[in-house]
Amino acid sequence: MGAQLRVYKRRIKSVTATKKITKAMEMIAASRIVKAQRKVAASTPYATELTRAVTAVATGSNTKHPLTTETDNPTRAAVLLITSDRGLAGGYSSNAIKAADQLTERLRGEGKEVDTYIVGRKGVAYYGFRERKVAESWTGFTDSPSYADAKRVAAPLIEAVTTETAEGGVDELHIVFTEFVSMMTQTPVQNRMLPLSLEKAAEETGTKGEILPLFDFEPSAEDVLDALLPRYVESRIYNALLQAAASEHAARRRAMKSATDNAGDLINSLSRLANAARQAEITQEISEIVGGASALADATAGSDK
Repeated sequence: MGAQLRVYKRRIKSVTATKKITKAMEMIAASRIVKAQRKVAASTPYATELTRAVTAVATGSNTKHPLTTETDNPTRAAVLLITSDRGLAGGYSSNAIKAADQLTERLRGEGKEVDTYIVGRKGVAYYGFRERKVAESWTGFTDSPSYADAKRVAAPLIEAVTTETAEGGVDELHIVFTEFVSMMTQTPVQNRMLPLSLEKAAEETGTKGEILPLFDFEPSAEDVLDALLPRYVESRIYNALLQAAASEHAARRRAMKSATDNAGDLINSLSRLANAARQAEITQEISEIVGGASALADATAGSDK
């Protein structure tokens, strides 16, 4: 019985140590969420105004440009998937990967070849384990991305969009990331970045139904769009990276809180079992003492006769 009690005590000690770790990770994730939310709030107005500018240029000109012009028969598409570098975040990365798989299947069903670009070690490991081809990948910054990271990610995507499909370019650019809705809700979303849908852009910027003024473009509308294209893609990717980072921290906080609560429940359960084992051990010892005393009393009584 003593051996069983020692087993319970070792398990309680082990689970208590794990609980301290998960509690610390929960607190760290909670502190990082606030910083990530601030960055998202700071980057969103810039991305919105840039989209508004692109919409104004596209509406005020008849220039055909990869940023705004739909291809008659698109044959190739690029998908940028944003996952995390670290685990212990519940279903955060797996949900984003599922959304990317659904998008890829839909695009292939439309007869398009798909080039996949991945941010985050979890996505890279998933595709590598299944021996799926990845055009390019980036790791090491998902929990705290900078604008420089967004520029690194955007560079090959911009090059692919501006290259003819016969030479390895793409007609469409899609992005899959996890949108931060609230501390309890993070939703994987699929957005088409290019070509820009003017109707959707008008809804995002709040200009739907408004009559935009006429513009004169210098040196030309095409040159203006050429200048706006990299800024637009970079700002959208940066905002998506920040949204994903906030979602990752929120998902990790929720997962660690659940782990901490489960560890507490397990400690309580093991403590009850340990108390029961201790009580059984004491009861057995008392029974042995009483039995021994009774046997000794019987032996003494027999010798007196």
